[in-house]
Amino acid sequence: MTIVVLTGPPGAGKGTQAKVLAERLGVPAISTGDIFRAGVADGTELGARVKQYLDSGEYVPDELTNEMVRERLSADDTHQGFVLDGYPRTLEQVGVLDDLLAEQGHALDGAVVLEVGSDELVQRLLARAAAQHRSDDTEEVIRHRLELYTARTLPVLEAYRTRNLVIPVDGSGEVPEVNQRIIAAAALLS
Repeated sequence: MTIVVLTGPPGAGKGTQAKVLAERLGVPAISTGDIFRAGVADGTELGARVKQYLDSGEYVPDELTNEMVRERLSADDTHQGFVLDGYPRTLEQVGVLDDLLAEQGHALDGAVVLEVGSDELVQRLLARAAAQHRSDDTEEVIRHRLELYTARTLPVLEAYRTRNLVIPVDGSGEVPEVNQRIIAAAALLS
């Protein structure tokens, strides 16, 4: 069983790379952002509750996010492990994830961190906004999300660093290049 957090700033390529890593490990990739956006598109109760946060670039409150993650991690396809994309983003979420895993008799194997410069991140997110018509990717919202990442998610990385779980990966460049770096990182997990 392999349980991995794939993290990094908005626009680092987490979604794309989580799928590559999950396929390599033979486990599902679980993206909180994808689940939130699907809920908005489908008009679900969760979608209605999180839409305002997504549109303004704010983090969805921990209580909503933790509820969704708890439900998703109870699914049958997670019994052999999983790759989490976009969770945990706060220290509270780290504690909840630790508790969820402990309840199942498991622990986190690693936190793969995609590192990309801020200028490249902004350009990637603006291009994605144009291609996917995403309301949560305006330049103002992007810059706000990068500030939130620095303030709230970097402490998560520090917590994982103290537990020797962080595996930094250069996330700049073309997708295939980063894929190879991710695959090399996955070798450190087995």
